[in-house]
Parts: sequence; C-alpha cells; structure tokens
Amino acid sequence: MIKNLFKRLYTTEVATQPGQSFPIGATVYPNGINFCVYSKNATGVELLLFDKATDRVPSAVIALDLKKNHTSYYWYIFVPGLKEGQIYGYRVFGPYHPKEGDRFDAAKLLVDPYARGIITRGYNRANAARPGDNITCAMKSVALNGSDYDWEGDQLMNIPLAKSIIYEMHVGGFTNHPNSGLPEHLRGTYLGVIEKIPYLKALNITAVELLPVHQFDERDVPDQSLVNYWGYSTVGFFAPHGAYGTTDDPAQTMREFKDMVKALHKAGIEVILDVVYNHTAEGNHEGPTLSYRGLDNKVYYILDGDKRYYKNYSGTGNTVKANHSVVRRMILDSLRFWVEEMHVDGFRFDLAAILSRDEDGTPMKNAPILWEIESDPVLSRVKIMAEAWDLEQYQLGTFIGDRWAEWNGKFRDHVRSFMIGHESMMNAFVQRVTGSSDLFRDQTRDPSRSINFVTCHDGFTLNDLVSYNQKHNLANGEDNRDGSNNNISWNHGEEGPTEDPAIDTLRLRQIKNFFCVMMLSQGTPMINMGDEIRRTQLGNNNAYCQDNEISWMDWDLVEKNKELLRFVRLLNKFNLRTEFFQEESFWNAPNDDINTSFQLHGIILNDVSWNKDSHSLSYTLYNPDYKKALHVMINAYWKTLAYELPELTNSGNKWRLVINTKNPSPRDIYVDKKGPLLRAKKYRVAARSVVVVEAYE
Repeated sequence: MIKNLFKRLYTTEVATQPGQSFPIGATVYPNGINFCVYSKNATGVELLLFDKATDRVPSAVIALDLKKNHTSYYWYIFVPGLKEGQIYGYRVFGPYHPKEGDRFDAAKLLVDPYARGIITRGYNRANAARPGDNITCAMKSVALNGSDYDWEGDQLMNIPLAKSIIYEMHVGGFTNHPNSGLPEHLRGTYLGVIEKIPYLKALNITAVELLPVHQFDERDVPDQSLVNYWGYSTVGFFAPHGAYGTTDDPAQTMREFKDMVKALHKAGIEVILDVVYNHTAEGNHEGPTLSYRGLDNKVYYILDGDKRYYKNYSGTGNTVKANHSVVRRMILDSLRFWVEEMHVDGFRFDLAAILSRDEDGTPMKNAPILWEIESDPVLSRVKIMAEAWDLEQYQLGTFIGDRWAEWNGKFRDHVRSFMIGHESMMNAFVQRVTGSSDLFRDQTRDPSRSINFVTCHDGFTLNDLVSYNQKHNLANGEDNRDGSNNNISWNHGEEGPTEDPAIDTLRLRQIKNFFCVMMLSQGTPMINMGDEIRRTQLGNNNAYCQDNEISWMDWDLVEKNKELLRFVRLLNKFNLRTEFFQEESFWNAPNDDINTSFQLHGIILNDVSWNKDSHSLSYTLYNPDYKKALHVMINAYWKTLAYELPELTNSGNKWRLVINTKNPSPRDIYVDKKGPLLRAKKYRVAARSVVVVEAYE
C-alpha cells in the first residue's frame, strides 16, 4: 500500500535500460548512469532521483523489475541521459521482523553504500530513527566520476615507516579557530590545510594522519546541542566528508580533497586516513535507518543471539560484519578507491581487532579481511596500521599479518608511568625505548611497526597530561562520566592553569621529556596536533563532541610557545637525520647486517638498577659505519644525578651536547654540531630531565 501510494504521488516516466550488476554503486558514463546496489533479502527496490539537494520530493521514482533488474542479490538499472552530480537514493522493500534480524523499512530513503558524494543538508537523525517517511529530511547520494582531475603526475610517496614522523590532526580543527589567519570560507576545510602546509613542513613531520574524513553523521551525539566532532560515525565509506569542503557541492568537495593531497605530496608529506570499518552511524536497535540497516541488516551487522539487538564490540551500538563476503568486498573496494582515485598513502584502522571477528563475532586466528588487506596488490603500496584492540580483545603484538604496524598503547602507558615516577617501571620502559621487542620481535616485523605515541586525539593533550590529575569533561553533558579515568597524568602541584613559574617550568620540561622519549626510541613516532605548542582542552580527555575552541588548534600559541615549537622542530630534524632511529633491526637483538652496538646503563656504566624505585637509565649507540656514537641519559628521579659518560675509542674525540631539557631555549637543543664539548667523565643531569650527547669519529 505504501509503495503504490508513493509511486502515484511522485512517479514520472523515465526511459531506462536493464543495466548491469557491475560496478557496484552509481557509475557515470557519457550517455547515462548505471546504478547497482546489493540486497540479498529485499523483495523490491526503488531508485529515487532528485533534481536539487533541497528537493523535498523526487523528480522520479523508478521501480526495479525483479526479473529485468535483478540477479544473484544485485539490483541494477541504467538510466540514459543522467549526468555526473545526479542526486539519488533508494527505497528498499522487505520483511520487518527484528526477531529474525530483518529491519527493512520502505518508508526510509537510503544512502548508497558506494556513493562518492553524500548530501546532508536538511538531515534529521531523530526522524531517521522513527517509523515513517523521512524523505524530506534524509541524506541523499550523489553520482560522481572525478576521473577528469589533473593530478599533475602526482604519485604515492611510499616513505618507509623507519623514516617517518606522523602528525595526527583533525582537518576541521586544524584551521577552524578565528585566529588561524585564514579567511572564513577556508577555515576548517581541506583547502585550509593547504594554507598551513608551510607550518607542517617546518615542523619536520613526514605524514599527516587525518581523523575520519569519510562522510560521517555529525548528529550522532547524546546531547543534540553538541556535534560529533571526531567523526567516528561513518555513513559512507567512499565519500569525503562534505563539511570540510568550501561549498555544498560534493563534486567540488572531492576536488578540494584531491587538491589537499596533491599539495601535501608536493611538500613531501604523506596522507594517512583514520578509517572506521568496525561500526557505522546507525547505532543500536534504537538508532536511525540510514543505509546498511535498511538494505540488509543481517548482512552488514553482527547480531546478538536475540537478533533484535546488535553485538557491540565497538562501544558505539553496533559492529560491522567485516568478514561477510559482501562486506569484505565493500571494505576492499573502499580502500582501493582512496588509494587509486584519491592518492592516499595509508590507513590507520580504528578498533582493528573487530576485523578479526567472524560473522557471529567470534575472534578468528586468520581473518580473511585482514589477510586480503595485507595481500591486496593495490594496497601493497600503502601503510596499514592497526589499533589492535576492541572492547573485549587486546591484540597488541599478536595482530595478524606481515605488514601491519600497530598503535602501541603500551608505549603510551609505560612511558607516562616511568616519566612521572611510578615504581617498578624500569623493565617495561626499556622495552618501549627499544622498539617493544618483547611484543614484536617474534613477528615478521621490524621496530618501526610500533607506532609510538604519548598522546593522541583520544585522551589528554600533552599540555593537559602535565597539568591535570583528573578529567574535566562536564562540557560533554554526561556529568563527567565519559572518558577514561586512568590517565597516568600528573599536574605537578596545581590542577589546571597555573601562575606559579616553578610549576610551569617543570611542566614545560616534562613536555620536552616526553617528546624526547618518543624521538629517541625505536619505532615510528606520532605527535598529537598542537602538542608542539601546548594546545589545551582544559582537562577534557574525551572531546569527541567539542567542535569549538576546546578542540581547535589555537594559533596564538605558535608565538606564545615558540621556544617549545623550536625545540620540537629541531628534535624532529635530529630524529630524521640520525641513522640509529631509522634502523630496521632491534637495537637489543644482534643483527649481522647492521653494525650498531647497544649498551644499557644506569648512572654507572653497564650497571642498570632494576629496583622498583629506580627512575634513571642511559644507553649508548655506536656504529662504525655511521662514524658516530650517541649517548642518551634519562633522569625521571626528583634529584640531580651524575651520570658516567662512556669512554670514546679515539681519545682525541669528545662528547658534544645535543639536548638538555633542563636548559632554557636556545640551549635546550643544538643542531649541526654546535653544542658545547664535554670534558668531564661525568655529566650532572638535573631532576626530571633528558640529556643527549653525540660524538663523531
């Protein structure tokens, strides 16, 4: 009845041809568009066409014939005369039996899972979650080709992880602040990032890792006065997020994303995407019907024993059935699209342990989707990095495959603990500094596969890590219940901002110390946006819903904290030009191909204290092929300690100071062998300080 009434109200005659079942999605040809969508259990499918994004009714409703436009679970049709930019959506008919896992709702306009563009203007999430027609306030799909873009010879950069420094950043938050110096129409956009490339280049990073840029649902928040800022709420896995474009035109948004990638590549900077294939914006059983749920709920999601409900390994209400053959194909098609069409250099997979689960949610030893990502010839050219956990699994160090790098959460936790003085952390800290060989050495991986970070988007900023003992998340509207309570932080004597110069000096030194440990360890370092200028979220450790100055890059801090910025820039440069940090064998695992010797010490040479209250160590690196020696001294103790310096093989050589985090700028870091020579046999390292010296043959 609903179907027939809808057709009587809106249908106009449109000439069509049978079409074909490939490629999936809306494919633009010179003479029209072929539409194809998958639904195994649907009983009928309608294609709705719209003339404008603001149209409240379709210009045409085309019913797909079960015999002419349907084979083997695919529904398809060719519409002559349609052009790129055509707006469309689907209505899918079938049983609504939640107890059986079926949630077809023919009243809902559905987004094409393969849509290259998605229009969100006028979208209402609450309406999509209620029974009834939502066509006047639904997201709509856009058919895009994009193949005419002039890449000017641009290619993937393929910078080795061992030679990489990653900068995790939010496209919108990077330039949204009014003090960014950009005109209003460029703030918070892909093009805005281009304007700030000189800043990124001067920071000496080699890659930006962008928080989700797949089209997401900004209204997926408990408090509708806020927005989903981080973007871990995917609607479409092929469409660039429209809000980061300068216009409402999805075709223009796609071009601007490509402009950003091309410009970053010209500057020598790779583009890595944080991708969310573990859940979608449709949420739990009370969530909206946007696309997948209405196309074939049982295919796209892992359902509970009571099929009315969803397995929730993501913590967001649902879990994508990533190892279903159709979903696997969609994920791989999406990844290939972003590499081949958008020139992306790599991916960080959010909650990647979920991708190891079978169709019932049981973890598998050899999950097909993970091996397919690893072995795919298109993806062989890009970086693949796993957040190797979900709500019930922690696979760090045991994640599948030969190529996967992993976000090292233990590096974060153990470095924080050691540097603020927790007991019994020496052994764990040494493991983290040496590439976490206790986790990765038994894998077919080198130390660069450990993605080392102290802070990231999720949690405190580095400034807040040294400024707050407790989270302060009241602005999120959840009575401070959200966000982790285990921050391993220390405010150094006063909660939040301080006017005490002694406290602030110590906080600044600790920030430098954390940066030093990241850059002086084996593994691939990752910096959180704004940590280099002491960006603060005012103690909010879960700012996922704060699209405002709490989360945005504060560009006034560039000048205010220019001495720290100088330190980080030079430290990054030191990391990239020092061969020890680019080796692909573990320092503490002898390798016949590399002549580096690694010696671990305490304050006394060759005498490490493993006592529970030990907070000081040093290590020496030497390689005759490099004609260089490096000695690192880390004092996390609350008193100054005198460290013995190793004797150099050539008595005429002297150790030269490179870094001392106790010293004020510019004496905190030296470059190009300009540091003072050391003539004594010991060096006094101040409390809570890091010192680095080097010598050349």
